Amino acid sequence: MIEKLPKKVYEAELARLQRELVKMQAWIETEKLKVCVLFEGRDAAGKGGTIKRIAERTNPRTVRIVALGTPTERERSQWYFQRYVPHLPAGGEMVLFDRSWYNRAGVEQVMGFCTQDEYEEFLRSTSEFENMLLRSGIVLIKYWFSVSDDEQERRFKSRINNPEKRWKLSPMDLESRARWLDYSRAKDRMFHHTDTKLSPWWVVDADDKKRARLNCISHLLSKIPYEDTTSSPIELPDRQAGEYLRPPIEEQSMVPDLF
Repeated sequence: MIEKLPKKVYEAELARLQRELVKMQAWIETEKLKVCVLFEGRDAAGKGGTIKRIAERTNPRTVRIVALGTPTERERSQWYFQRYVPHLPAGGEMVLFDRSWYNRAGVEQVMGFCTQDEYEEFLRSTSEFENMLLRSGIVLIKYWFSVSDDEQERRFKSRINNPEKRWKLSPMDLESRARWLDYSRAKDRMFHHTDTKLSPWWVVDADDKKRARLNCISHLLSKIPYEDTTSSPIELPDRQAGEYLRPPIEEQSMVPDLF
């Protein structure tokens, strides 16, 4: 069993990496880069926690999180990739997909939410779609969070027994646990068709959440060469001259001072 990372070490290293993420964000804005990062993996593997730490200190207008819900009837009738295309990054943006078009290769295929023909077409066309994104100038990075059977069971039980975490456990999560082998086979076939030289899957060992977060963020920083443009001096302008009389506070609806 891997020794747990000490809390102080984790927090210090996370703070350092988050400072680097701010620098990378500024570089993305300056250079008008288009960065698209996909996070996939087992339920309870730690994708959401890693995404949260990446976005925590950055500008939400630059670093956007996309977590789409169940498709509407209209979206189901569209070209499959169509609902994801509007969320792709423009120049100067980084988009973090908390699950992505790979839903079709996982939950949709295993749970029967798509037809076999739709699934096979997805496997045929995904690499072509991603190559188009790459040719358009989008930086595409794909992460798969890998968690062991025992660790996933432990995390599921932790959520069941903690009222503050129970919302994280959906009926679909429970069903995914029951269909562990089906999801494993689906993941292997997905990798066979979409783990390419141009667009590889980067696998994150996620049995230790803290190590997984640090390893993933460190790797993400290494995939986007950047320079520090945040150290340029900023001068605070003088306040506008003139008199101003503030309206009486008693006339405003104030939030009660409870603390």
